[in-house]
Amino acid sequence: MGKISIGVNLEFVRHDDKPFEWGVEKAAELGYEYVEPMVHWGRELLSEAGYFHSVSMLDDPYRIRRACEKAGVKLSGLSAHTPLCKPEIGVEYLKQAIRFAAECGAPVVNTDEGPKPSWTTEAEDFTLMRYVLKEAALVAEPRGVSIGLEPHQQYSKTPTGLDRIYGLVDSPAIGINFDTGNSFLSGEDPIAWLIHVKDRLVHLHAKDISIQQSEAERGKVTGTPVGCACGEGVIDWARAIEVCKTAPRDIVFSVECGTIEQAARSIEHLHNLI
Repeated sequence: MGKISIGVNLEFVRHDDKPFEWGVEKAAELGYEYVEPMVHWGRELLSEAGYFHSVSMLDDPYRIRRACEKAGVKLSGLSAHTPLCKPEIGVEYLKQAIRFAAECGAPVVNTDEGPKPSWTTEAEDFTLMRYVLKEAALVAEPRGVSIGLEPHQQYSKTPTGLDRIYGLVDSPAIGINFDTGNSFLSGEDPIAWLIHVKDRLVHLHAKDISIQQSEAERGKVTGTPVGCACGEGVIDWARAIEVCKTAPRDIVFSVECGTIEQAARSIEHLHNLI
């Protein structure tokens, strides 16, 4: 039976213009046991200046490890989304993220198929995704890192589509990072879908969707960056927890919300249920 722990994606401090270490300390202050940092390639101005929470994969991976150890939190995974349909980006990005995760101590690297090229066919896209995932799995397997495929884009917006991507490569390194909010917005039943993938689950994005966003966007989009506070939207968290308790592995509910206040309310709501 799966043990459920509560973590938070560092997106919750995105609008506070603070660096990665500040976000980790804030997550610990709120009572979170796990954090999910976002990593990027190269260098970008806001992160280098200390105004954004993302960490460059050109930095020492021990930067992440040391920040977590200092704050007394653990890593649930890395947010390393890269377009699997674009191998000129996806192959090296995902391989580097996996190596980075192994060294900093993150057990999961989360990604999705990303926006597709404008000129490729669906059949071509799945060939391209198979190539990227195979190359990534060869790096992930010996390091014990899981690749969490998330429902977020044009093909993964349905259970059938996500299953098809998952089935492209037969590897123990490939699993599912289920996103409750994205699945709901795509028009699916998130609990039914969660039940369908629970045996392949390696990580969960705990994203709630407000009534207002639901009414405006459900069935029109395939996902959203962050949601509202858990417990203030449409997701049945008690049922989601019940399902994940029957999963074969321990699962971290990584809260995806947009503000520190929402993160505070989210952990209180989930903690009371768990």
